[in-house]
Amino acid sequence: MKILGIGNAIVDVICKVEDSFITQHNLKKSTMKLVDDAEFKKLVSTLKIEKTVSGGSVANSIVSLSQLGNKVGFIGKVSDDDFGKNYEEGLKKENVKYFYSKKKEVIPTGTCLILVTPDSERTMVTFLGTAGKIDENDIDTNAVKNSEILFLEGYLWDEGKPKKAFEKAINNSNKVAMSLSDLFCVERHKPHFLELVKNKLDITFANEQEIMSLIEVKKFDEVINFAKKVNKLIVITRGDKGAVAINKNEIVECSAKNNLQIKDLTGAGDLFAGGFLHGLINNKSTKESLQTGTEMSSKVIQIIGARLN
Repeated sequence: MKILGIGNAIVDVICKVEDSFITQHNLKKSTMKLVDDAEFKKLVSTLKIEKTVSGGSVANSIVSLSQLGNKVGFIGKVSDDDFGKNYEEGLKKENVKYFYSKKKEVIPTGTCLILVTPDSERTMVTFLGTAGKIDENDIDTNAVKNSEILFLEGYLWDEGKPKKAFEKAINNSNKVAMSLSDLFCVERHKPHFLELVKNKLDITFANEQEIMSLIEVKKFDEVINFAKKVNKLIVITRGDKGAVAINKNEIVECSAKNNLQIKDLTGAGDLFAGGFLHGLINNKSTKESLQTGTEMSSKVIQIIGARLN
C-alpha cells in the first residue's frame, strides 16, 4: 500500500451562511470550534443544508490519492449508526481500504458543520463523536507497517487515548507525514506539535499562518531558517503567494493558479497535501509534486465540498 491515512472519521454537513451568522454565534472565521451534540444539533436546525458528504481532513486527502490511482487505506473511528454506515460506504465507493471494524458505540459518529461565507472562507463547528475516542486498539499495526507513508492530521491529536493511538502509529511507520490542520489546533497543542515537527515527522504540511504561529515568528524568512535547521521536508501553502517546499537547503516554490471561480475553500489544504504526496510517492520532483498539489487544490475550491467527483 502506498499511503495509509489516520484521522477523524467525520461526516461533513455543508451550509452557506452570511458573515453575520458567524458573528452572532461567537465563532472565529476560518477556524474550527469543538461543540457537544446538543449545540451541534441546535445550530444545524437553523440552517439549510447544501450537501452532506463523508469527510475528515486526512480522509479527503486519501480519497484524492485514490482518485489519482494510488493504492491507499484509512483508519478512523465511527459508530455503527446511519452516518457510520454511510461513511464506510463513501470510502469503499472511492476504492479506499477501510481498516476499521465499526461497532455500536454509546457516542454517535462525528459530524462537522462547514459554514461557507460569501468570501468562500469556511468556518467549522465540529462534534467529534466517536471519532475523538480513537485509541491504540483501533490502530491496525500491520496496515501501518505495510504502507510506504503514514499520513496523520493535527485534528486527531489529543491527550489520553488519541495521543496513544497517534504514538503507536508513528512508532510502527516507515515514513510519517502530518498536517498541522488549523490555527486552533496549533495554538492548542503548540509544544507537542513542535516536538513532532522537530523529532518525529518526516513531512509536515502547514499553511503560512499555522507554521508562523507554531514557531512564534513574524517573518516568513524565519520560517525558512527554521525549516533548514530542522532538516525535514516542510511544505507550506501561502494562499495567493503559492506554495513552498523546504528540504534541508533545497527551497522549491510554485505559483498559485489565477482567475479561478472560487466557491468554497473547504478541502483546499487536504487536496493540496493529497496531490503533493501523489507526486512524492510516484518519484516525481519536488517541483512537480507542488504543481500537482496546486492543481488539485485549485480544482476543489471551484466546487462545493472537499471531494472531487
